[in-house]
Amino acid sequence: MSDPYRGRAPSLDDLAAIAEAAFAALPKGFRDMAGEVVFRVDDFATEDILDELGIPDAFELTGLYHGVDLGHRSVFDPSPGPSRVFLYRRPILDEWAERGDVTLEDLVTHVLVHEIGHHFGLSDDDIHAIEAAAD
Repeated sequence: MSDPYRGRAPSLDDLAAIAEAAFAALPKGFRDMAGEVVFRVDDFATEDILDELGIPDAFELTGLYHGVDLGHRSVFDPSPGPSRVFLYRRPILDEWAERGDVTLEDLVTHVLVHEIGHHFGLSDDDIHAIEAAAD
């Protein structure tokens, strides 16, 4: 298998393209349920986000859901604005390099699906239980 990155780390744009392809490859029903979610790729989470989450090391956060999850929305609430899924390039690349047992595309898909799970109102424990049942 050839290395599409030819000895260079994938850029923000590369990771965004991988995430777009990963989302497009998900089952249509899943994509339809996700609705309008904005995806963004940054190198790292901001210091404010890390502090808010109590995460001391920026490499520990590969993705984040930001918004009002579907289970907590109401027609009586003001429009919550778009839901956002952030993917953090450097922590994803670090995990990919450390693991060595997963493709970058598979890891990005995993992080993306995990964060969309939060959009659906699932907790980390819920998502891990679903992943364990699927293995």
